[in-house]
Amino acid sequence: MDPTILNDMFVLGIPVLEKILRTVIVYIALLIGLRIAGKREMAQLNPFDLVVLLTISNTVQNAIIGNDTSVTGGIIGVAALLSINYLFVRLTYSNQKIEAIVEGTEDVLIDHGQLMNSVLEREAITPTELEIAAHKQGFSSLAEVERAVLEPEGGVSFIARKPEPEETRHQELITRLDQMSAEISVLRGELEDLKAK
Repeated sequence: MDPTILNDMFVLGIPVLEKILRTVIVYIALLIGLRIAGKREMAQLNPFDLVVLLTISNTVQNAIIGNDTSVTGGIIGVAALLSINYLFVRLTYSNQKIEAIVEGTEDVLIDHGQLMNSVLEREAITPTELEIAAHKQGFSSLAEVERAVLEPEGGVSFIARKPEPEETRHQELITRLDQMSAEISVLRGELEDLKAK
């Protein structure tokens, strides 16, 4: 076996501290970038957003690894990413103010059945995209939605509109009339059978 193979695989091309610093800087830059870009990037509401997220990972790869393609460098990079992620999760978990800064807060997209157009515009979400998200959660249209909230992580939560008491009574009456009509039809059929005998 060629000794240069093991050397290329396990000997770092850059110092360990530089590898860790590169990873931390890229992690923080991505965190800030995604926070500035908005929750929409996390929600992946359309194919364009998905393409951006996929290309980001490829773009930052070289910034993290530098000119080091060794296995050892990869392991150090992964360990640094997992460590900084763990630290940020712990930090945001224990402090609500930091959590609000890092993750953001929820945005109400529909309130009392009304589209909040200014919020939709700020988050660059079209009513059509919102309706598609509603379809995925079992709503046939936005008219059935009382409240829709864009969560900090980018998901959209929908709360169904409750029918007005008049609508409920009206539906109950129609159902009861349908039942009575069906019963009358049965009775008519039985009466005609009795007459025929």
